[in-house]
Amino acid sequence: MNKSLERLLWSIALPGFGQLLNKRYIKGITFIILEVLINVQANFNSIIMYSFNGEINRAFEDANYLWLMFYPCLYFFAMWDAYKDAGGGSAPFSYLPFVSCAYFVTVGLMLSAKVKVYGTILGPVWLPMIFVIPGIAFGLIVREVLLHYYSE
Repeated sequence: MNKSLERLLWSIALPGFGQLLNKRYIKGITFIILEVLINVQANFNSIIMYSFNGEINRAFEDANYLWLMFYPCLYFFAMWDAYKDAGGGSAPFSYLPFVSCAYFVTVGLMLSAKVKVYGTILGPVWLPMIFVIPGIAFGLIVREVLLHYYSE
């Protein structure tokens, strides 16, 4: 496995881990502290636990959206940063899938109490996770359009 993919995967596990592996200690510790702060203030671990156990209403009750909405941007930026610092992302506009995922997941979080999938409210964990897919697709499409535009 190449170094940039390894750092990306560790950042998916916990923001800051990829930075620590890249020997960017201050940045890594900062990301970890921010992740813990946002996680605790948003009640994110409880929300995840309730969502995995099918207690979606309880997840909504415990969610502190004012804090939770910071999480997607921190999460995807930490992933991008670790990936880039390890040598990945050197192609033009390679950051766009990460950026658009942060936007789409944040929108998915905001819509999580209203959007139904097959008549079911998925809640503040599952719907934002599903929004990763159009986030990646949109980022890749925009990247291709920009590459085409700037190659002419």
